[in-house]
Amino acid sequence: MSKRIIVPDTGKPFKNNATYCVGTGRMGLALQKEYAEHLKVVQEAIHFRYIRGHGLFCDDVGIYREYEMDGKTYSHYNFTYLDAIMDTFLENDIRPFLELGFMPEKLKSGEEQIFYWKGNVTPPSSYEKWAELVKNTLLHLIDRYGRDEVITWPVEVWNEPNIGFWAGSMEEYFKLYEYSAKAVKEVDERIKVGGPAICGVETEKWLTSFFEHCIREELPLDFITRHCYTANQPSFAGHYIYHTMMPPTRMIDELKETRQIMSRYPEIAALPLHITEFSTSYCPICPVHDTVFNAAYIARILSEAGEYADSYSYWTFSDVFEEMDVPKSVFHGGFGLVARNSIKKPTFYAFEFFSKAGEELLYRDENMIITRKEDRYVIIGYSWHDMRDGKPSLDERYKLILPTLGERAVLIKRDVGGANGNPLQTWSYFGKPRSLSKEQIEILQASAAPLQTVSGLSEKNGVYELDLTIGCNHLCMVEIIPVEDMTDTYPGFDPKEFYGME
Repeated sequence: MSKRIIVPDTGKPFKNNATYCVGTGRMGLALQKEYAEHLKVVQEAIHFRYIRGHGLFCDDVGIYREYEMDGKTYSHYNFTYLDAIMDTFLENDIRPFLELGFMPEKLKSGEEQIFYWKGNVTPPSSYEKWAELVKNTLLHLIDRYGRDEVITWPVEVWNEPNIGFWAGSMEEYFKLYEYSAKAVKEVDERIKVGGPAICGVETEKWLTSFFEHCIREELPLDFITRHCYTANQPSFAGHYIYHTMMPPTRMIDELKETRQIMSRYPEIAALPLHITEFSTSYCPICPVHDTVFNAAYIARILSEAGEYADSYSYWTFSDVFEEMDVPKSVFHGGFGLVARNSIKKPTFYAFEFFSKAGEELLYRDENMIITRKEDRYVIIGYSWHDMRDGKPSLDERYKLILPTLGERAVLIKRDVGGANGNPLQTWSYFGKPRSLSKEQIEILQASAAPLQTVSGLSEKNGVYELDLTIGCNHLCMVEIIPVEDMTDTYPGFDPKEFYGME
């Protein structure tokens, strides 16, 4: 049975921050050719404003070095690779959301490392040298790209200090934050700085302690950051990690919780909240990331997250990514919106569709939003179901009654799910090849496109009526655009003479 929805003529602002920021693997990957190709693909369709990732100060970028002369040790800053990375970003009209981390070899205080690429997560051996590194990096960026540009780049201090990405204590993270934030403001008071970039463990303890420390010590704090993932505990099986997922509303609840904690402190309550990482699974070898389920699931989060967060940065835009070794195949469970060989995954379209959503929200439920954008309606539908639970798959059916935009309109539907917009399924039909031929790449790229259908829509009694079915584990976008019928300007036009045209 269909849900009958009478859509109101007016709504409220749609708080849609889906395109504010997106995640990337470590910064040094931007030196790879395919990384730049993927960034171009994403920016042409979605147009993210900022990009945020790890490894700014890791040795593969090569910024911090030391040398000996006359019995003394001197710091040296080399920005050769940093310039190339930033040029790639700016050429694609995306700006860095700078994360300060991890520790350069010459500043480390211990050997604790993370990831295949061995990022050092120990506190600095000298906080003074760390502060100078931060200042000199920002000053170089200002010198190269201009002060008016660089002051728009937010700066986040470190990454997930509460779950193993920081070998020091909470109090040592607060010390790192103090030195870092003060260094940023010494360069220019207008540069925004924030933290603590925590994820999932002891949230209240970390946030309240961090807020109280910053207030007590009168430290600069322009925004709050945290991360959100909605996967349950992992199970390991050969090349893969599997999860079941919490409901997508789990992330919405975490955002509400964060805002509630912030509201206890008048100095903090009104600050922007940036989710600088979010996804379903937190593992880059979990097949969920490649699926149509993931696209519909993430769309539900995008439909409401803007009510509580000023940004929510999907982790990540590209499968050019190496946290758990080099990718083993085109579909390996990677985080990216784009797979290797520039193949768009289903979740790519969740962000593309939301980039086209209207500014006015007319209706929202668990499976659909209806927005108005200037002269048109933009409807986004999403239905997710983990088929492993053994329950029957059900479609979501609607009868929509919308105020007319004109006598006639064109209805354009783009659908992702089943055999459409599902290159993972096509790859499976090919036998899951480890490497792809040129022909296979072209077929997979084509199979990644949504199914587009177009039909006419006519006003009846002042409204449009349409039936909309959202398939199980499907994502769709419907645009209703008013048209002016120009048929009468073509004398002699007879559709019967156009070989069966109706």
